[in-house]
Amino acid sequence: MVDVRRYVAEFIGTFLLVFLGVGSAVAARVEGGVVVVSLAFGFVMLALVYTIGQLSGSHVNPAVTLGVLLSGKISLIGAVAYWIAQFAGAALASFLLWVLVRWGGVTDQTGMLGANAYGTHINAGGAMLLETVLTFLFVLVVLVVGKRSTDLSGFAGLAIGLALGVANLAGVALTGAAVNPARAFGPAIFEGGDALRQLWVFIVFPLLGGVLAALVAPLVEHGSGLSRMGTPRPAGR
Repeated sequence: MVDVRRYVAEFIGTFLLVFLGVGSAVAARVEGGVVVVSLAFGFVMLALVYTIGQLSGSHVNPAVTLGVLLSGKISLIGAVAYWIAQFAGAALASFLLWVLVRWGGVTDQTGMLGANAYGTHINAGGAMLLETVLTFLFVLVVLVVGKRSTDLSGFAGLAIGLALGVANLAGVALTGAAVNPARAFGPAIFEGGDALRQLWVFIVFPLLGGVLAALVAPLVEHGSGLSRMGTPRPAGR
């Protein structure tokens, strides 16, 4: 039986990640800098793991879902449903950010609704490499920590939140640190222009990072405990 709550959780979780994470860049990128944006993403991710992790796995990222799919922990139908929920949540969050900038009096400190981009501090090839490596790190942590952890009240959320925070610390100043195709998709569709033309980079290469993480994870996993975070009940089976 399909548990629709899991897809609702992924929709809400991705919405909150994008609205608060990208929103921190839009509203405080100049005053707060890279550290504030990175902490916002990391803390939101940490909170989501403990809030919706036992229900949906708290993927809130198509690259994570792809890694879980390749690990055999979710069905293809379930993964597609997750992807739809994630992209929809990111789109709604980005729309509300656009409303805040357009009519809410909020000054967009990124100048592009927090969209990911290359060309100023890094070229296209560099962006491809960076996004692959950063997403590889994040998805690897999710898969391995999720496999080891048997109780989400433990330290799994802390490790995952820190991994996303570190990825943003390394990438925000260069590409905006997508590390998440849904996070890249939302702002780009409302910003348009170069952000939309470059969007494919921030979808394809985070997904590649997720694939690589799924291939490497079995080599570094230890212990036999299975986590609900990384292994939600397969949908569509």
